[in-house]
Amino acid sequence: MCGRYTLHSRPDAISAAFGVPEFSQTRLRFNIAPSQLVAAVRQKPGTHARELVMLKWGLVPVWAKDASIGNRLANARAETVAEKPSFRHAFKSQRCLVVADGFYEWQQTDGRKQPFYVTLNDGGPFGMAGLWERWGSGATAIESCTIITTDANSLMQPIHDRMPVIVPPEKYRLWLDPAEHDKHVLSGILRPYDAAKMEAYPVSTVVNSPRHDGPECIERLGAGL
Repeated sequence: MCGRYTLHSRPDAISAAFGVPEFSQTRLRFNIAPSQLVAAVRQKPGTHARELVMLKWGLVPVWAKDASIGNRLANARAETVAEKPSFRHAFKSQRCLVVADGFYEWQQTDGRKQPFYVTLNDGGPFGMAGLWERWGSGATAIESCTIITTDANSLMQPIHDRMPVIVPPEKYRLWLDPAEHDKHVLSGILRPYDAAKMEAYPVSTVVNSPRHDGPECIERLGAGL
């Protein structure tokens, strides 16, 4: 699963990585949690341009009777996302990249859970495969998203059996293109990321509470993986 992540990269680094204008509302975040507003890149409806928008983390399907369903849909499994009723509409043409530069996962050891912080080797921003939906209309409309997860790679396996799908930059265009409907092509993107390009290290349990959202959340406790 993916339940917490970070985004503390400079706006110009995010702009360069995703080909979007700099976004002034993006602030340093060290402990992003479900139900909060998160930065995501999508293809602007009706155009070929990309835009960076703020979406509520927790997908509210277009057919939902109550927006509270989003509390249960922060993640979608790569193995079933194309067919599951909650996600198949968005998977067809409303795909996005949830912008991050690290994420947390908890390792179960000796009856306790040790949080780990996971990043790319260069520490830069990356895009997690996501889906977005617009629920309702007018001023009360909610735009929301979910993050797709897949099997853990060799780096993550000692920590947890799942990880978010990190989309390689060369696949951004394909993933964001709403005209691409081939399930086999799209599912081919939903793979574990190259473990050799990632690192993980233990951090303090201060990250367990989303009320803590400062640099102390990512301070290294010991040797990494």
